[in-house]
Amino acid sequence: MTQNDGDLDGLVRKRIRALRLAQGWSLDELASRANLSQSTLSRIENGQRRLALDSLVTLARALDTTLDQLVETAAEDVIISPTVDATRGQLRWPVRADPGMSVIRQRMTEPPPDSPARMRAHPGREWLVVLSGTAVLLLGNRRIRVEANQAAEFPTMLPHAMGAEGGPCEVLGIFDRDARRGHQRAENGGGSGGENGAENGGRRGGRRPA
Repeated sequence: MTQNDGDLDGLVRKRIRALRLAQGWSLDELASRANLSQSTLSRIENGQRRLALDSLVTLARALDTTLDQLVETAAEDVIISPTVDATRGQLRWPVRADPGMSVIRQRMTEPPPDSPARMRAHPGREWLVVLSGTAVLLLGNRRIRVEANQAAEFPTMLPHAMGAEGGPCEVLGIFDRDARRGHQRAENGGGSGGENGAENGGRRGGRRPA
């Protein structure tokens, strides 16, 4: 999507006002921080004064951002379609702002594995939220019930596994680069015998997070 100069002008003015309000500042407070008069700042926000480079530089500094961020355009599409993995019942979305991150939604129907040998550990960190149903997270020596709308966050160096309790549940997880690599190795059948056992066991006994 492209933006003409008028669109960008209006976007910058809205961004200045939104950033000011996010800080809880009045016109007078931001004007003072940017060494501008209150009337000048008001006219900038309302489109009654031309956007001058020197004013934008001082406003960016006062708003604790950069000039590039203040004038950047929405060049990318907002909507991101998922990659569907029907075999594992997964939807996967990339995070454009951080290519190392990915978001995965998965439906689980089986309980977690009943053997510690089928738990996995690898570098990384995972955050997840249960969208519906109840999940059971095995984390080290702990067995943790995670109800709908509850979230969990943990380092994936702790041996871990996950499954459903009392019926199907849906989980949305966010994986960092290392956790995602560990997940991919297991999906591809790589790694040690313990990882292979965890992946094979997981198909019968729940889903392991990253």
